[in-house]
Amino acid sequence: MALIETDQLEKKYEVGDSIVYALDKVSLKISSGEFVAVMGPSGSGKSTFMNVIGCLDEPTTGRYLLDGIDVSDMDHDALAEIRNEKIGFVFQGFNLLSRTTALENVEVPLLYSRQIPQDRTDRAREALKLLGLESRIHHYPNQLSGGQQQRVAIARALVNNAPLLLADEPTGNLDTKTSIEIMDLFVRLNEDKHITIVLVTHEPDISAFSKRIIRFLDGKIVSDKENSP
Repeated sequence: MALIETDQLEKKYEVGDSIVYALDKVSLKISSGEFVAVMGPSGSGKSTFMNVIGCLDEPTTGRYLLDGIDVSDMDHDALAEIRNEKIGFVFQGFNLLSRTTALENVEVPLLYSRQIPQDRTDRAREALKLLGLESRIHHYPNQLSGGQQQRVAIARALVNNAPLLLADEPTGNLDTKTSIEIMDLFVRLNEDKHITIVLVTHEPDISAFSKRIIRFLDGKIVSDKENSP
């Protein structure tokens, strides 16, 4: 079953007297359980594509179905609810709250639910344990290494049991050894937990961990191939 399905997606901007297409008639399907890398040079449309499938931006025209739900014309409140239920985000800069502990950072997505505080804490603990950080739950971000901070960010993305994880250059601020550790973690989450992962990267060594590589250029998909990690 397609978790992500786009049909003739367009995103265009007016620049002076010209119209620039950030996305130009993009149609694709990503099935549940896939691990996909999205590549392309700056300005190719890959970041716009991620923003649209992450329900952070709306297409100008076209349809986007997320887990069978047409989210193309939803209002901001409805999109926020969909994001919280269906999508976990991991960013290059970690985006952790500096004055809260690892545990409290992971609990943030659960604050919008109706769970009692103890249930939220228990789920956050479990997510951190899954990422091998059970001994770091009370540490603040400045007490953690870059790799540990990214693991906290991944735990936060997973805590709602969202079926889709979107990662935007997740190894961009990490050294080579730590990058490999994080990518091995993504592979394990995909294979063991069957989490669908869509990852933006400009690094071939990182895209090599995925099972499918989609390349963008000038707002269009120019290549879509299976990959053998």
